[in-house]
Amino acid sequence: MTLGNLTGISALADVESRSISAENPTGEPGQGGRRTEGTGAHAARDLGPGWKVSPSIEIGPGETATLADIAGSGCITHIWLTTHVDHWRRLVFRGYWDGDAAPAIETPVGDFFCSGWGRFAQVNSLPVAVNPNGGFNCYWEMPFQSQAQLTIENTHDEPVIVYFQVDYWLGAVPDKSAYLHAQWRRSNPLQSATVHTLLDGVEGPGHYVGTYIAWGVNSSGWWGEGEVKFYVDSDDEFPSICGTGTEDYFGGAWNFDVPHLGGYTEFSTPYLGMPQVIRPDGQYQSQQRFGMYRFHLPDPIRFKEKLRVDVQALGWRSGGRYLPLQDDIASTAFFYSSKTSTARPEAPVHDVMEIC
Repeated sequence: MTLGNLTGISALADVESRSISAENPTGEPGQGGRRTEGTGAHAARDLGPGWKVSPSIEIGPGETATLADIAGSGCITHIWLTTHVDHWRRLVFRGYWDGDAAPAIETPVGDFFCSGWGRFAQVNSLPVAVNPNGGFNCYWEMPFQSQAQLTIENTHDEPVIVYFQVDYWLGAVPDKSAYLHAQWRRSNPLQSATVHTLLDGVEGPGHYVGTYIAWGVNSSGWWGEGEVKFYVDSDDEFPSICGTGTEDYFGGAWNFDVPHLGGYTEFSTPYLGMPQVIRPDGQYQSQQRFGMYRFHLPDPIRFKEKLRVDVQALGWRSGGRYLPLQDDIASTAFFYSSKTSTARPEAPVHDVMEIC
């Protein structure tokens, strides 16, 4: 991993830098800004080609649009994307590697960019940055050997406008480069006295690099006593890696509660954070909701054969006893695998993704 490390930035490399957007949908050299039709054609009618004629695409109801289809070997290094906030949980983002028909990445657009609750919150991490007002950026390394394809499905009954840019290079990919995967799961509500699964059935070798959770609380009191567990390779009933609490895993402590700052306190750092706290407003926002991330960049969880990850949902009840919670938990798990696709949950659909 070289994220956040400037060492080597001065070295010359035998690769070709390319970029795909609505202004250059193929990424070919010299083809940017040549559109004559597009979502900006009316605004550019007095200026003509080269003047922001095609800055975005429209995706119709139920349609899937291809953002990028890249042939050859190379690596996607940056994605910028934006769309209206109402669409963040209506669009499904997918990534396919080397001609595999099954996606390695399959998540709601918002959750992939640590924005699962359909509200803007600043995210200042190394692999994901979200900037005013809904500028989604990711810097995950996405290497491929023969092909990369990125798509967005519109599960809504209305058309949506999406602006995007995919930056990448073409050239020889280093040996033993693994493929980026991202999987989304939601328990709404979580069954009593059960765990929420973040990842299951994944085959190695590979390494786990990140977690984003949009957590909706359905009870009063503190909700984050549950442990995050990693069952590595031969682990069965008990894991090799077991945390001490939900807020501890995401790098906080003592309920994320800073009394003189008003209780729950948002934070966003290069590797971990809780950038979003949605507080009840006494009317329609009836419950607390939280968005949290942890990126295992300096500390990836490496596995050789298989990996399973889950989190408990625990609060407190009388007598100093734990209270199993039935909360709304939506997780996105990021990992690298030697395989172009692996076991994954059912694809996200509109009603399952909906914020309600």
